[in-house]
Amino acid sequence: MAILPAPLQDLINALERLPGIGPKTASRLAFFLLRAPDDLSQQLAEALQQLKQATGFCNICHNITLSSQQECEICANDQRDASLICVVEEPSDVLAIERTDGFQGRYHVLQGVISPIEGVGPDDLKVKSLIKRVADGGIKEVIIATNPSMEGDATALYLRRQLAPYGVRITRLARGLPVGGDLEYADQNTLLRALAGRQEL
Repeated sequence: MAILPAPLQDLINALERLPGIGPKTASRLAFFLLRAPDDLSQQLAEALQQLKQATGFCNICHNITLSSQQECEICANDQRDASLICVVEEPSDVLAIERTDGFQGRYHVLQGVISPIEGVGPDDLKVKSLIKRVADGGIKEVIIATNPSMEGDATALYLRRQLAPYGVRITRLARGLPVGGDLEYADQNTLLRALAGRQEL
């Protein structure tokens, strides 16, 4: 087996730690960067450094923002409906919902989900600050938009119990058949949820 120079092996090892990157992909990326023009490697190194130094989290919703700002652009926007909060797992979920251009409220990013297997409990998430936002008043509805997984459902149920005493409307994103999907290819759980969430025509 060929022994690679330490800097190249170190890069491969670092890339392998990224989600969805296996040993082959890590090696391919490392060799690409080795042959790439110097400015590309320099740009990538600077971008990674800036990512950690120049970004932080919003003090209100915990979404990603510039480290020099206390609030993200959404929380600072007076045109957004402050009485409507959409609770998501990660900052990437905010981007997904914003792309629809159909939500004009504000967000709350939990920074994960309850997962006993991975040792993540409610205290490890941004739950207390969500409860405080609701307790402070002015919130009419909380939309729980966690993923339709066991952990996402468990987190949604926990949040519903915690927020119920405050008398706000608590909703969950609808789940069911995708647009353009065929019934014969849908799994049993998806079909059951589609039936349970049926609407007037």
